[in-house]
Amino acid sequence: MLVLDSSALFAMDQLPEEESCCPPGVVAELTKYKDPRLALWGDMLRVSDCTGESLAKVREASARTGDSGRLSPVDMTVLALALDTGGTILTDDYSIQNTARIMGIPCRGVGQAGIKKVEKWNYQCTGCHKWFKERQDECPVCGSPMRAHRKR
Repeated sequence: MLVLDSSALFAMDQLPEEESCCPPGVVAELTKYKDPRLALWGDMLRVSDCTGESLAKVREASARTGDSGRLSPVDMTVLALALDTGGTILTDDYSIQNTARIMGIPCRGVGQAGIKKVEKWNYQCTGCHKWFKERQDECPVCGSPMRAHRKR
């Protein structure tokens, strides 16, 4: 079973031969951008929701790497669906690949090479330059925006 994210579907001209699925949020993203391929694939692409238990595991794992601030809610459902189905994720999203690797979920790129190693992320305020382990919309100290940095 292949679990496809939006970046994979945007990069592919045709669905793979293997059975494929995606969460509803991926279909919504393709619909939002009026991607014509969605109509062509029709019933060949199975749309499934993930379980709450798997989603909780993804949130926990992405918090450990710092990817929780880089993954969208749809990205998290892609990871959780792969966990539920035991599938391989097709994606060009490095944060999905990073989290998948630490969770032991098979993952491969579509149009780009995959990640070479797991990265951990920290976040720095652009104003007062304080460091945080988790992403926040704005710095709790000074209110400035936050920027992601690879942990060294």
